[in-house]
Amino acid sequence: MPGQTSSGRPENGSRGSHVDPRVLAARLQDARTRRGLTQQAAADHLGMARTTIVAMEKGERRLRPDELIKLAEFYAVPVSDLVRTRPQAEHFTVQFRTLLRREDEPDQELLEAAHEFERLCEDYVELERLCQVPLQRREPAEYHVPPEGESGIPPEDAAEEIATAERNRLGLGQGPIPDLRDLLENEVGMRVFGMALPGKLAAMFAYTEAWGGCIAVNRAHPIERRRLSMAHEYAHFLTSRYRAEFTVLGRYQRLPAPERLANGFAIAFLLPEAGVRARFHAIQRARGGLASVTPADLLTLAEYYGASLEALTLRLEDLRLLPPGTWERLKSAGFKVREAQALLGMARAAQREGALPGRYQRLAAAAFQAELLSEGQLARFLRVGRVEAREIVQRLETQTIVTDDGAAGELSLDLAQAVGAA
Repeated sequence: MPGQTSSGRPENGSRGSHVDPRVLAARLQDARTRRGLTQQAAADHLGMARTTIVAMEKGERRLRPDELIKLAEFYAVPVSDLVRTRPQAEHFTVQFRTLLRREDEPDQELLEAAHEFERLCEDYVELERLCQVPLQRREPAEYHVPPEGESGIPPEDAAEEIATAERNRLGLGQGPIPDLRDLLENEVGMRVFGMALPGKLAAMFAYTEAWGGCIAVNRAHPIERRRLSMAHEYAHFLTSRYRAEFTVLGRYQRLPAPERLANGFAIAFLLPEAGVRARFHAIQRARGGLASVTPADLLTLAEYYGASLEALTLRLEDLRLLPPGTWERLKSAGFKVREAQALLGMARAAQREGALPGRYQRLAAAAFQAELLSEGQLARFLRVGRVEAREIVQRLETQTIVTDDGAAGELSLDLAQAVGAA
């Protein structure tokens, strides 16, 4: 039947989909430039004049189905990506091009990362549309931060105030935040991805009215670094959400005020002053004084808050709970953090958390179960092969349960069934 795959599943976003010629034109140009190809190369591939490609990319000349297929193959992009209906939003890559402009030539590697970031966000919103479950957005108003010279307030002090206000607003108290990504998604309405980002790129942030706040963190970084990056980008969302942001480690000789504020917020948000003080004083009392506090004590406190030893130690120095230069002395003495953590039996199960949010995966599985996605589309949404995609759905469909008598069993779940269904 037309509009279906060989398995009988509807092929949403097929070549029969109706798409605005201008939107298709923009996607074609975007796909070509992402591959680093010229208009002449595309024209040569199709055996036509370059002016025809120019007209296609302006939306002035409609493509025949065979031309669309050939260009999609040449650009290494699925046809469905070019023609499926997507929620309208400002393109992230436009924001990032402005940010990265360097002698009119953007950094291609970072732009490719921005392209994939945009596609992930588009796919997330598309899954929500298919399943008819939009993300609940509870975005606070932007915090006003006057320029440092006008207010006389150092960015670090402003960061501390905003972090305290946000913790109070979210009802976090002074304790740790066990799952920061889950908090940002469920309590704020942000989309957070783990991505294979280039080099020293720690994270990306962008915001649109249609999609809300979106964050991508470098999944190759340790879990403590990723949490810090998430909190750093959250600070940009809270104070300057309409400005896209790349966070590159070691980018600046001297940090500008917005970066100092974001860094200060991240530390204060993850390591709240009152909570850290109370727990550190408890350690001191148990040890009989500051002189008896050990690196093992610091590692235990860092693990409690999900922070790195470096971040915790520097925070304690800033709060004047440890002498200045304590972290530098630990480094100079050759203290091995990972070896010490292993010796203390500190688990790091969250080190390789999923690249895609759990909610994103559940939506993809539900859409597949409801036959709104073909197997090929499911694999593309999940960024894996077809076999692994089916395994993910099967894992999400089946939940291990333990009965009252202690017996273990499996419970099959229909992720597409309405809650009120009989």
